[in-house]
Amino acid sequence: MSTKFRTIGFNGYAVEFSPFFEYKLACASASNYGIVGNGKLWILNVGPQGIVVETTYDSQDGLFDCAWNEYHENQLVTSSGDGSIKLWDVTLPNISLSKNFPVRNWQEHQREVFSVKWNLVRKDTFVSGSWDHTIKLWSPEAPQSLHTWQEHTHCIYSTVWSPTNPDVFASASGDHTIKLWDTRQSRSVQTIAAHTNEVLALDWNKYRENTVVTGSVDQSIKVFDWRFPAHELRCFLGHEYAVRRLKCSPHDANVVASVSYDMSVKVWDLAASEQSQGLMMSYGEHTEFVLGLDFSLHIPGQVATCAWDESVHLFKVPVNAVV
Repeated sequence: MSTKFRTIGFNGYAVEFSPFFEYKLACASASNYGIVGNGKLWILNVGPQGIVVETTYDSQDGLFDCAWNEYHENQLVTSSGDGSIKLWDVTLPNISLSKNFPVRNWQEHQREVFSVKWNLVRKDTFVSGSWDHTIKLWSPEAPQSLHTWQEHTHCIYSTVWSPTNPDVFASASGDHTIKLWDTRQSRSVQTIAAHTNEVLALDWNKYRENTVVTGSVDQSIKVFDWRFPAHELRCFLGHEYAVRRLKCSPHDANVVASVSYDMSVKVWDLAASEQSQGLMMSYGEHTEFVLGLDFSLHIPGQVATCAWDESVHLFKVPVNAVV
């Protein structure tokens, strides 16, 4: 049983539940599949009547990612196809002539920004990853970025903060690698040659401080421990096309969900035996590439997805892995 909402005229790229409000989520979207045209940020509420629009905000270029401010309950950032990053306040009206629309606009990246993630521990900064091969650290209070790193030799598709260390984040790139970074250092701390093709997806296990999960154009999902970089701990196969995004469950260390260009959503049990494929569930109600995925922090097992079929889906997945 799923609840569905149409983002009419806009193809979904990212969806994220509010960390403050149980029934609120945001969806970043783009017209014409993000190739050309404008974007729209949807603020949605889930209620007895299904998913309804609280408000929307328009942008001049497609929106590719979004992240709620972990400190300010009504603010979130988006990343865009024109290289811009925008900070929005959802209590303000969508009036393009208003000086508050958006709250702040940064224009430093030279190409598409596919990832923006808020610091989960310190909550006062966020990080972005771009097709211009750079990663930038930002404060919502500062007019310019705080720091820029450039080591990846291809597009950066994903950035993610450590859930336990306020200074540490990781990145995934089209150069087949993932990198570990410390904001206090000018160079990456570690590099892992993770896949045989572009690495599109990356998330940090919420219960194991050294464990990350990756997804690639090579269709595989891999589990890595930063302390043992030579080889993955596990590899899961099941998607028929590239793995576009994945998320580790906030409620179970062994549950991971993934979405793919094969139009499916899959849920995996990291503790499954080596003989098992580890697949707990597959959801196939989208009719185009699935790009956005998030777990609710407030309702165990509740997942939101968005896709190029101009829809947001809300449904339940298994809460606990079968150990």
